Amino acid sequence: MLSMMKEILRESWTALARSRTRSLLTMLGIVWGIVAVTLLIAYGSGFRTVLVNAFNAFGKSTVIAWPAQTSEQPGGQRAGKKVKFELADLEAVRSEANMVKHACLETVKWLPIAFGDRLVNTATRGVCPEYGEMRNENAVEGRWLNSSDEVERRRVVFLGYRVKDQLFSGRNAIGETVEIAGVRFTVVGVMDRKLQLSNYFTSDDRSVFIPFSAAGDLWNTRYAQVMVFTPVAPQFEKKAKAQALAAIAERQGFSATDDKAIQMFGREEFRPVIDGLTIGLQVLLMFIGALTLGIGGVGVMNIMLVSVDERIREIGLRRALGARKWHIRFQFLAETMLLMLLGGVIGIVLSYVLSMVIPTLPMLGPLFEDTSGKGDIHLRVSAMAVMGSAIVLLVVGVMSGMVPALCASKLDPVEALRYE
Repeated sequence: MLSMMKEILRESWTALARSRTRSLLTMLGIVWGIVAVTLLIAYGSGFRTVLVNAFNAFGKSTVIAWPAQTSEQPGGQRAGKKVKFELADLEAVRSEANMVKHACLETVKWLPIAFGDRLVNTATRGVCPEYGEMRNENAVEGRWLNSSDEVERRRVVFLGYRVKDQLFSGRNAIGETVEIAGVRFTVVGVMDRKLQLSNYFTSDDRSVFIPFSAAGDLWNTRYAQVMVFTPVAPQFEKKAKAQALAAIAERQGFSATDDKAIQMFGREEFRPVIDGLTIGLQVLLMFIGALTLGIGGVGVMNIMLVSVDERIREIGLRRALGARKWHIRFQFLAETMLLMLLGGVIGIVLSYVLSMVIPTLPMLGPLFEDTSGKGDIHLRVSAMAVMGSAIVLLVVGVMSGMVPALCASKLDPVEALRYE
């Protein structure tokens, strides 16, 4: 059986080699189709990567809790009681919510920040040391705020990328002193360029961050604007929300089931948006690429049908000498798949070359006035793209080869020998 298959494959190669020009021109359609499928899959993957990174910049599993007002009446209390976040609420969440990994109060004021003769009026945010990990506040220069800054009430500040650029331009900012509402703070860090599609108060790039304890030197921090926390793992976000709500509700005396008392926004709200946009686009692009490859497959089918007409006498002779219908079917199917395979290999190699030659495609860069390339789509042909292209190629190849193969196998041997 194995030797027979080898012989059929050898004959397929010989048949294709007899018409080199026709075979090469037919393969061009396959090459173009496989390049289209591979690069479109790579584009969809690059688009998803940029979008996911932009959403993750907010915080991979961060929940922002906003105090609102109660809507239920537990224990005879009236509804409409305003909820306010205090340090005691933070301690309650940290001690009672075991699904919460980190929790932090955040307080904010829009204040003037000055360095020399330069002035910026933006959000000054008082936060805890864990806030940097929760919100992905990565330092490109210096460091983030640490526990010693909070405990010792140090007047240190971490600058957003754009704030640093406005105050210092290209100069080094670490160790310099800026004035926030007239109070001197030492710059300990500068944020890395951050492209984020979601924020609150204002973008992190345009904010400055100081220890929560030091914020008390500038304004009254008894009541915080929001509470920020992260679950122990992303899949426990709902449980962490419920536990945080219950801990605060018990301390402040409202119902633990009153979802309107505290508004919470986490990754669960963003995930359907991300998945809907990216998966939908990827499916659409793969469909377009598959249609392009399908057109190439139609070309292969037509050429193989012509080949069947040209070799009718040969088919009749082989049938007369004892070849069965499946031998004939396999013969023409093998020729089709060989054409598809050669075209596919060339197309994949060409896709890798083009992905290295084609420059990055702008996406979020112009929106955020960023030239670093972080927000651009990079065409990288991944193993998943190659696998997807190979699957589409296999399906198109079988469909393209089956019709000529069936036509050839159904020929009557006697009529085929008489064919002129």
